[in-house]
Amino acid sequence: MTAAILVLEDGRAFEGELFGAEGETFGEAVFATGMTGYQETLTDPSYHRQVVAQTAPHIGNTGWNDSDDESDRIWVSGYVVRDPARIASNWRSTRSLDDELARQGVVGISGVDTRALTRHLRERGAMRVGVSSVDTDVESLRARVLDQPPMAGANLVGEVTTARAYAVEAEGERRFTVAAIDLGIKRNTPRRMAARGIKTHVLPATASIDDVLAVNPDAVFLSNGPGDPATADVQVALTREVLRRNLPLFGICFGNQILGRALGFGTYKLKYGHRGINQPVLDRATGKVEVTAHNHGFAVSVPAEGVAETEFGRVEVSHVCLNDNVVEGLWCLDAPAFSVQYHPEAAAGPHDADYLFDRLVDLVERGPDELIEGGRGA
Repeated sequence: MTAAILVLEDGRAFEGELFGAEGETFGEAVFATGMTGYQETLTDPSYHRQVVAQTAPHIGNTGWNDSDDESDRIWVSGYVVRDPARIASNWRSTRSLDDELARQGVVGISGVDTRALTRHLRERGAMRVGVSSVDTDVESLRARVLDQPPMAGANLVGEVTTARAYAVEAEGERRFTVAAIDLGIKRNTPRRMAARGIKTHVLPATASIDDVLAVNPDAVFLSNGPGDPATADVQVALTREVLRRNLPLFGICFGNQILGRALGFGTYKLKYGHRGINQPVLDRATGKVEVTAHNHGFAVSVPAEGVAETEFGRVEVSHVCLNDNVVEGLWCLDAPAFSVQYHPEAAAGPHDADYLFDRLVDLVERGPDELIEGGRGA
């Protein structure tokens, strides 16, 4: 087996073996806690420029198929696992995870003590990292790690968005039309809308308000995506224009941060973020605790209690993470807009939050005035 090393920017190093493509890669070291769904994780554009360590020790046993990709390619910069499966065993599998990583040129490392790595990142925070199977000298690799740009201040939306607009048709009778701003959208999001009779026009991240209005939408959707939301001034300006026109709006993940900024709140970088499919979130409207899928390293800075006054009216926090009280959702009391920090499309993952797409339908059906008067509905 070919030797490989992983070196963090603070000098902590881990030895292992080549997994995937031979070579060298850099990014932000993060950990994901899901025990399943690694294919969806790898192809999620929100992981762009991140080296993902799986906390579950055994990865790859279901191989790779041609149906579960969330985009056209693997987006992670590198991949870290402890015990890769020796045999891919699943009726849907067409090749192994190792083969697919190598085919797409994704550098990985196996045999790493991912428990120790995760504990280190929890204590020290997410940080820059390098993985190499061509240079196993720790100090040499660390020097190149320190030359890499940090995730804070990274504007990555333009690197993952669609180059041209496209549409995903509704299943059965078309009931509504949604303009979705692609900040790194996952394939399952338009699918969840299509199941509710929604035709989704997926627009590039640089779309203007005229581009949005041109598809005559009943609502606007802000997708998930990578990078620092503090750099997304273009998308914030668009969101403010949507709010001024009283168009129903729903945002998830990066879209939640964009809405937060459009309302006048700040954003900040979490110490190590939330990534996985087992995060407990409280929906304050229902009092229910949902198990949810997350992938974010930034959050909205807004008081979790009380009602905040903004240019667009009153806003309250709708959801909070029960692990650390991070704000996980916003609800506008005087405008037809809401957002969550996690992934209600959840592929693969829990489906507790799938109702949020019904809440979007409710927002459109009832209309802004009735919804504001009557509350959140579904």
